[in-house]
Amino acid sequence: RPRVSYEDAQAVMHAVTVPVLAAWESNTRGTLTAGRRTAKDIQVTAATELYFDIRSLVIEEGRAFTAQEVQAGVPVLVLGHDLADKLFEGQDPIGREVKVFDIPYRVIGVVEKQGNLFGLSLDKFVVAPASAPLKRYVNPPRVVDALAVKANTQSEMREAMSQAEAVMRSRRHLRPRQVDDFALETADEVLDFWGKISRILFYALPGLVAVSLVVGGIVIMNIMLMAVAERTREIGIRKSLGARRGDILRQFLVEATTLATVGASIGVGIGIGLAALVAATTPLPAAVAPWSIIVGVMLGAGVGIIAGVYPATRAARLDPITALRAET
Repeated sequence: RPRVSYEDAQAVMHAVTVPVLAAWESNTRGTLTAGRRTAKDIQVTAATELYFDIRSLVIEEGRAFTAQEVQAGVPVLVLGHDLADKLFEGQDPIGREVKVFDIPYRVIGVVEKQGNLFGLSLDKFVVAPASAPLKRYVNPPRVVDALAVKANTQSEMREAMSQAEAVMRSRRHLRPRQVDDFALETADEVLDFWGKISRILFYALPGLVAVSLVVGGIVIMNIMLMAVAERTREIGIRKSLGARRGDILRQFLVEATTLATVGASIGVGIGIGLAALVAATTPLPAAVAPWSIIVGVMLGAGVGIIAGVYPATRAARLDPITALRAET
């Protein structure tokens, strides 16, 4: 799919006749430095002046950049809340210098805190005027990532999208029956997409857990059946010395439960370790609730009890005379 060019974005912005806010943007990830402090793998955006209004970003300190600063390519920028805290740790960042790709910029604003989404911070970003020196690092020349449009009503948005589609099809020289080689999406469509992903995960994860428990139960049952077969003479000796069926049953149930509980504990430990590793190497935080550890171990114990019933019952019903005749 061809990338959206600067000329495409400008053509759409001039062609839309309904009253809307429009801004184009380009994104990448980079390293920022402020004095001796460094922030790595930060979202770096080059955008036009209406970006903040369209994205509903509230300026908490300072101000956003203006159309004149975009046109003149003034090296100023606006920081996300968490990024400002990381680089300046409580000090006033307004007017301070921050280097992006080793290019010096002056901080003119800080965006109000937005929080997290799917465990990822929404406040670690920097926005600079699209025509500033940063632009050559963000994307290939004269290429943009997105053109964002905000309308007052649904009908105005539909009209704006229709006009934008007509302009893009004309610029791409698409025939009436040809499929669009560009994408137009509304915020509702994006939310609906993520909602579908969430529902798929909601229904798929319990199924995966159930399959894992069934497989684990089958493995434990086979191990216990092998144990019963290998210890047939031991069972016969115990029964000949007065052990009752209930004693044999409890013995093998306890062994199966212990085996499953130890396995579940090891699995929980590996899970905690992986969560810590992910938290240390990615922006995702580790979120291991204490109750989930307890539930995991209890599920393992429950699987052990269920999987051990048949082998334990089989061991308890062995005839002592037949068991004593079994070969070791």
